Amino acid sequence: MSSKNKLIRITTVPLSLQKLISGQMKYMGEQGFEVVMISSDFEEKDQLASSEQAEFIPVNMTRTISPFADLKSLYQLIKVFRELKPQIVHTHTPKAGLLGMLASWLVGVPIRLHTVAGLPLMETVGVKRKVLALVEQLTYACATKVYPNSSNLKEFIIHQKFAKTDKLKVIGNGSSNGIDTHAFKKNDEVLQKADVLAQQHLVSSTDFTFIFVGRLVKDKGIEELVEAFDQLAVKYPDLKLLLVGPEENELDPLSAKCLEIISKNKAIIAVGYQNDVKPYLALSKALVFPSYREGFPNVPMQAGCFDLPAIVTNINGCNEIIIPNENGLLIPTKNSEALRSAMECLYLDQDLYRRMASKARAMIVDRYEQQKVWELILSEYQLHLKQKRIVY
Repeated sequence: MSSKNKLIRITTVPLSLQKLISGQMKYMGEQGFEVVMISSDFEEKDQLASSEQAEFIPVNMTRTISPFADLKSLYQLIKVFRELKPQIVHTHTPKAGLLGMLASWLVGVPIRLHTVAGLPLMETVGVKRKVLALVEQLTYACATKVYPNSSNLKEFIIHQKFAKTDKLKVIGNGSSNGIDTHAFKKNDEVLQKADVLAQQHLVSSTDFTFIFVGRLVKDKGIEELVEAFDQLAVKYPDLKLLLVGPEENELDPLSAKCLEIISKNKAIIAVGYQNDVKPYLALSKALVFPSYREGFPNVPMQAGCFDLPAIVTNINGCNEIIIPNENGLLIPTKNSEALRSAMECLYLDQDLYRRMASKARAMIVDRYEQQKVWELILSEYQLHLKQKRIVY
């Protein structure tokens, strides 16, 4: 390019830049874009800017419905866009999508892209659901293209009439970022860390350890998981449950009963947020991911790369990554009994377990290798630039 096209990537909270689309900004910079990241301010912004080799501009955004705070954020985004004059604005997460798409439409950014990775409105009712539905409709109306990150999510959006079919596109087999299968694999360093964790948390090699990775909130099915495991642990003393992730006491807190079980059951090991989940996956035998709603979750892909069969709910994304009796099991949402039964099945039926474990990694590598996903996203950028007759 004679002069670099500016690409702005926006998320509501910086953790999404760090985890959800990690590596993409650096890759796009290497392909000739001048990349700028925007998200809420945080302490590690310099490290993020360094690792992604892209500028970070803080614009604070809330994840809740906050009209006054949202107007302030919108004004700041408009100001940034007018100054930078980007060719492409690409948003992720609901609030960043709304504000980013609206601001870029108002300023006249030629290419306005939004990735949908799950919809909170799926688990809301009444007035709040209507408000969230309007937010999605406005976001998609302001965008030039919308990318649901799973086929089922695309169908849901069409069914709800949030956008017309020709505005929607699923990239590849789904996923916002694919998975770096070279990084997510068992190697000497990861296995050594796993051994240390096993000693630290008293996990034996003969234990059958289930793992959950994600936020410890009701929406992720933690209440059902803890209830199911608590019953199984009485019956099978060699079971363990690793809970890897932070609580969110403000947005979606767990019940006092659930927290009490986690605290009292010594077979449940809650380790909080971990920057590197690989040693915990290496320590485990199977993933349990009973979420109520997802777009296209990274965790089942990560677990698959570590040869872990997965028990997941039959929801968007999860039911595209996991094929029943091939690399895992599907269960209904909000059903502790079905979850308990599936966990018991995986524990008792060793032939089924071994067969699914042997296929888990290959099925992820074949469909979701990160480099392929990045190349497809780059192709989308190039196509939009060509259509707008912008030199690349």
